Amino acid sequence: MRIAGGLLAVATLAGATACAASDQPAPGTTPTAATAPPPATASQPPTETLTPLLQQALPNVQGKTFTSVIVTFPPGARAASHRHGDAFVYAYVLEGTVRSQLEGQPVTTFRQGQNWIEPPGAHHVLTENTSSTAQAKLLVAFVADPGAQLKVDDPHS
Repeated sequence: MRIAGGLLAVATLAGATACAASDQPAPGTTPTAATAPPPATASQPPTETLTPLLQQALPNVQGKTFTSVIVTFPPGARAASHRHGDAFVYAYVLEGTVRSQLEGQPVTTFRQGQNWIEPPGAHHVLTENTSSTAQAKLLVAFVADPGAQLKVDDPHS
């Protein structure tokens, strides 16, 4: 599992580097703007911003697509509880410190250079930047069905 995670990290970083190093979109990319968070209010902390990097059909895995994004958490930001559908998720901390919890698992703190995976169907109940002064950044990779919604926030009651 560690080897597979390491290979996925290398592939993700290679894709991100190739995408960032070129003025032209890489083959298979879908150029889209970053998803801006809603403004923070006194009762609600800021949330994360997603910046797409690469989306590519996997040629050796019929019916699956590889997607990578940078997720930026401003100081004190917290993501809504969410799911990633049937996607396999790999996250790598590029900057800062993030606290994360999957339903039924203990809360874990991840620092720059650390990573984790989320199995398909996992319920991500906590993702937050632990700092009130510095941003945190993640490189997140998804292996999912083409066209699948990659993050679905829980409905708010």
